[in-house]
Amino acid sequence: MSDLTADAVATEHPGAGNPAAPGGGRTVATAVPPSLVAKLAAGVTATGEPDLVETVAPLTGERLASLPRSTPADVEVAFQLARRAQTAWAALPVRRRAAVLLRFHDLLLKRQDEVLDIVQAETGKARLHAFEEVAAVAMAARHYGRAAHGYLRDKRRGGALPVLTHAVEARRPKGVIGHISPWNYPLELSVGDALPAFVAGNAVVNKPDTQTALTALWARDLLVEAGLPADLWQVVIGDGPVIGPAVVEHADYVSFTGSTRTGRDVAQRAAARLVGASLELGGKNAMLVLADADLDAAAEGAVRACFSSAGQLCISIERLLVHRSVADEFLERFAARTRALRLGGGLAYGADMGSLVSVRQLETTSRHVEEAVKAGATVVAGGRARPDLGPFFHEPTILDGVTPDMAVCSEETFGPVVSVYRFDTEEEAVAAANSTPYGLNSSVWTRDLRRGRTVAARLRTGTVNVNEAYAATYGSVGAPMGGMGDSGLGRRHGAEGILRFTEAQTIATQRLMPIAPSFGLDDKQFAALMTGGLRALKALRFK
Repeated sequence: MSDLTADAVATEHPGAGNPAAPGGGRTVATAVPPSLVAKLAAGVTATGEPDLVETVAPLTGERLASLPRSTPADVEVAFQLARRAQTAWAALPVRRRAAVLLRFHDLLLKRQDEVLDIVQAETGKARLHAFEEVAAVAMAARHYGRAAHGYLRDKRRGGALPVLTHAVEARRPKGVIGHISPWNYPLELSVGDALPAFVAGNAVVNKPDTQTALTALWARDLLVEAGLPADLWQVVIGDGPVIGPAVVEHADYVSFTGSTRTGRDVAQRAAARLVGASLELGGKNAMLVLADADLDAAAEGAVRACFSSAGQLCISIERLLVHRSVADEFLERFAARTRALRLGGGLAYGADMGSLVSVRQLETTSRHVEEAVKAGATVVAGGRARPDLGPFFHEPTILDGVTPDMAVCSEETFGPVVSVYRFDTEEEAVAAANSTPYGLNSSVWTRDLRRGRTVAARLRTGTVNVNEAYAATYGSVGAPMGGMGDSGLGRRHGAEGILRFTEAQTIATQRLMPIAPSFGLDDKQFAALMTGGLRALKALRFK
């Protein structure tokens, strides 16, 4: 926020729209020069005659990079190279593999300005929101660098017969992970998801979204500098419908983040090959403001929840459910803060919100707003594109009076638009929050933390934040994060986030006597002995 209060800014700019952040400084062309693009592009697995695909800088609309396009044959080559490298990598002790993650952690924090420039250039997001990715990846690298040995070590399990049977659960790497990552958080959702796969002993063939491939390629170079064998992380680039199926066709496990529609196709292809998949998909996330909430804190939290990365965040809030008794007061405070947000695309800190990534995202955002207004909704703040700032800028927008027949009510906008709904009882709020087929993230605001946790337990979402937007759950890297319902399958972070990349193997050793008739016992006598033993084990409370 600027030095002025939100109310003062709103007063100074009546009807003028959101203020622009200070400009100046470096340009995209100087921060991401052709020499850097060429260096990073060398990391793409594309072996044939060069077929280039171009990307655009959202902040200016100008060409950003020309990158080699991979073919399905290149994907096959990538898997061959990765498989050869994986065998030797998996043979290393877990602590040796984990040490690479810890070195990567230090290099990332030291050289973060390099990748912040690239993330901003490829996505158009504000620098603070790009830093969220750096922080999230560093936290994941630290966590799995320290905790992987505990997650992966052999664990003693109860044997078939106490003393006589010694059973151990071991974890073996899947092999080569097919990793398909999106454009909206290109650092966190490429390398951040790959780190636990690597430390578990796997190789990765990554298909990042072409628009943000430079970020993934930069992360690959840095991880190789930290000690990762270069062939262990293969990067392929190309059209999703062409390259994506090829990745799934060769993978031993698939990690996918993207739309629910595409996720269903990925799941079906993986299932046909009997390989597992984890899918983090769409959401229509709700924030509940209870009657006793701290309204200033809730309004500040709503700004972060709704407009971080211009709303292009799977776990951002698109529905605000506010108790009727405080709705007007909350909306006044929230709207003032929203109108005061500074929009800009400088490659420096200072802007509160950046650009959308593409004309497609801008068109969806504008369509949802325009159709809602035409059908009777009211624009409380924002509501328009800002071509004066850049080709894909759109103001952070609050809509009131949205009804179920409007697309913005049920469809994921994935832009800086939020709708406000009023409720009278907690039961009504919970029912509304759970009314969509999605179940990714939610947020509850109240001064009574016990009450907040009670309401949270009733929400059908994979993560619930109490008095925070999304960072509390996402940053808790020791705990699982993922979706329910149409928001996906599987989890990242915590034990589930690394064990998904492993196969469980049980090794049981039998001692002294077999589990079969022996020592002269016939079948009937053996069955009687076992029956007595089973009764005794239950009486002695064996598990």
